[in-house]
Amino acid sequence: MDKIMHVLKQSVNLNLSEALKNANSDIKEILLKALNNEKISVKEAYILMEATIEDLPSILLVANLLKNRFKGKKISFSKKVFIPLTNLCRNACKYCGFRKNPSDPNSGFLSPNQVLEIAKQGEKAGCNEALFTLGEKPEEKYSEAKNKLKKLGYSTTIEYLWEMCKLVLEKTGLLPHTNPGILTMDELKFLREVNVSMGLMLENVSERLCWKGGPHEFSPGKNPKLRLKTIMDAGKLKIAFTTGILLGIGETEKEIIDSLDILRKIHENYRHIQEIIIQPFKAKKGTLMENHPEPSLKKLLQTIAVARIFLGRMNLQVPPNLTKQYLEVLPYSGINDWGGVSPVTLDYINPEESWPKIVELKNVTENCGFILKERLPIYPEYVSQKPEFIPESLKNLVFEKVDEEG
Repeated sequence: MDKIMHVLKQSVNLNLSEALKNANSDIKEILLKALNNEKISVKEAYILMEATIEDLPSILLVANLLKNRFKGKKISFSKKVFIPLTNLCRNACKYCGFRKNPSDPNSGFLSPNQVLEIAKQGEKAGCNEALFTLGEKPEEKYSEAKNKLKKLGYSTTIEYLWEMCKLVLEKTGLLPHTNPGILTMDELKFLREVNVSMGLMLENVSERLCWKGGPHEFSPGKNPKLRLKTIMDAGKLKIAFTTGILLGIGETEKEIIDSLDILRKIHENYRHIQEIIIQPFKAKKGTLMENHPEPSLKKLLQTIAVARIFLGRMNLQVPPNLTKQYLEVLPYSGINDWGGVSPVTLDYINPEESWPKIVELKNVTENCGFILKERLPIYPEYVSQKPEFIPESLKNLVFEKVDEEG
């Protein structure tokens, strides 16, 4: 890690001509192309992902220059509450510590009163986002989940989710953003009415990770074809959408780029991917992958930097609670967003990883020469330039919360 920190400091202190003078000739050619606002090919991105530590300073410098060119000096975040609607799930990812079996006394659904209590705590703390996170369609696998839903008065998790989003909208000033797993076109259309934005991590485009022995072996909802269909359908419906990749679960460098490439292509068609998250794997005790190595700082920085160079103007996010030990260097990697940060609730997916305090995030960001800027769960450019992505019923609530930049 000390060597990587030295490399990063090198990239910050280098000027462009020095950086490129020391770069490998192939890498230099690719970086000059990116600086000329030319689109980087998949093959060129492979070369950048396979670069050695000696070429990392020049890659980081160019990523940071492009970030500043496209996004300015702002790094944004959304102030949110985390509402874990249900921890029952039909999938069983080998790294997940959130999911519970129906036999676990701590499994189940939050009640409407519990949902509202969390949302009101967030409203009191000045939050704008209600992040609904939940297991994927547990009633399709477990009769216990079906019975719990029936007692609440619903037949599906999606129906109940819709009502809880509506409840939060009616009783608070929070804007729902939902991550419910794969959805049909009708389900997306249904949830769009009560969500200002939605999300689904691609995680990785490789079907190999779903094979026997892979992290998604027991997770039918992690089939990348199904996830890509949901992401594309969201674009057809003009839903501002968050997606991303999970780094360090056994993927190759080539599969990282292939994943970013398919997301870039989808966004070029529909212009609805408001951000791409680069999320590092975190090993959790009690899971099948508790001894699996987490991605190194080099891999994290290199992936972010190459993503910036490859994706251009797209918004890039890294979760600050999953990267706390690297916060003081990540602003130089090409990111322009920290994601949602909660002053009220845990990250129930990663409860052992506490959120940094917003004042701490502000200090870290400013110490790196950037400005921390709060945003809504829908990105400013969608508010100011693409209002057709905002559901009609939510436009007044959105517009009264923003400045002229969105």
